[in-house]
Amino acid sequence: MRLSEQSAAVQEAVAAARERVARLHAELPRNDLVVWTAGNVSERVAGADLFVIKPSGVSYDELTPEVMVVCTLDGAKIDDGTPGALVPSSDTAAHAYVYRHLAQIGGVVHTHSTYATAWAARGEEIPCVLTMMADEFGGPVPVGPFAIIGDDSIGRGIVETLAGSRSPAVLMRNHGPFTVGADARAAVKAAVMVEEVARTVHLSRQLGNPLPIAQGHIDSLHDRYQNVYGQGASSPKEKKA
Repeated sequence: MRLSEQSAAVQEAVAAARERVARLHAELPRNDLVVWTAGNVSERVAGADLFVIKPSGVSYDELTPEVMVVCTLDGAKIDDGTPGALVPSSDTAAHAYVYRHLAQIGGVVHTHSTYATAWAARGEEIPCVLTMMADEFGGPVPVGPFAIIGDDSIGRGIVETLAGSRSPAVLMRNHGPFTVGADARAAVKAAVMVEEVARTVHLSRQLGNPLPIAQGHIDSLHDRYQNVYGQGASSPKEKKA
């Protein structure tokens, strides 16, 4: 498939997604979520069975819209105008699996952020002991299975784990956090938030036993944040009061 042969609308959607994905990658080092070239952001292309993702092994300060790779929902790179040697992220198969199986998801992020990855290394979910967690995650942050990089295993683990959770984040065991959202910006926000709650709950444990929140309160907080909080239905829920 050649991008240049697609409709003008698809080419415009790809260009817009490339700009957003390139810009959002800057949020990962800015929020101390990645080191070196680790981590990746992707976004589904509106109106097409395509998504845009970071190229593999490229430094964050070299990422521009022009080098963002365009893939089909099977994870195959199309003739997108980038050099043939520029291959997509090694996590592309996982992102593609999520897009194929979760139609409501428009963005996926993976990082190796320190505290969230430490929980993943223990294979332990982050318990819901903060109102921030109830708001954003609707409960604990779940742990997905151990999975080999490079095939559908990680994506399958993400989809199966999130099927029983309201969380937009999953800690893949011995690997790190993957987050999802309606678009790439929402997925990046979840990546920032999961690292923050992983750090806070870890610190709380150094002081004693964190106190759980009753399920009824978790449900109420999550509903308020998802449906009431903010400046109205047309405004993104970006900040805590």
